[in-house]
Amino acid sequence: MGEWYWIGVTVGLGAGLGVLLAGVLGGGRRQLVAAIVLGAAAGFGIGLALDDWDEAVGGAAGGVAGALGAGEVVLGTLRRGGTRTGTALLVALGALGVAALAWAPGVGYAEAVLLPLLGWRLRRRAPGRYAGLRILARD
Repeated sequence: MGEWYWIGVTVGLGAGLGVLLAGVLGGGRRQLVAAIVLGAAAGFGIGLALDDWDEAVGGAAGGVAGALGAGEVVLGTLRRGGTRTGTALLVALGALGVAALAWAPGVGYAEAVLLPLLGWRLRRRAPGRYAGLRILARD
């Protein structure tokens, strides 16, 4: 292939790691910041392990993008009553899918662009917590 392929792979793998870390560490703004920093560091490490500094920078960018995109989903899910364990497991499955798609040529770049856009869009459209049957319990 070429250098662009391997940079795209590390961007996608970094995005997968960022998604995974956002799901595992999610719960608050501080945890999201930790997921972003750790996602960047893990993506950087993956890039260095695969080849050179340009792959490392791509992996770090992917880690930041993945954590940003998934972090908004995780925060919204937990805010609306989702459990931490269930959310982490579902997001981890999504992270495996993101990492698997990274091996297709050019898809890693698309993931780095689309994941933060997805998080931004979901945050904009976020409704409040579902009241359920609690509204009927009023006297």
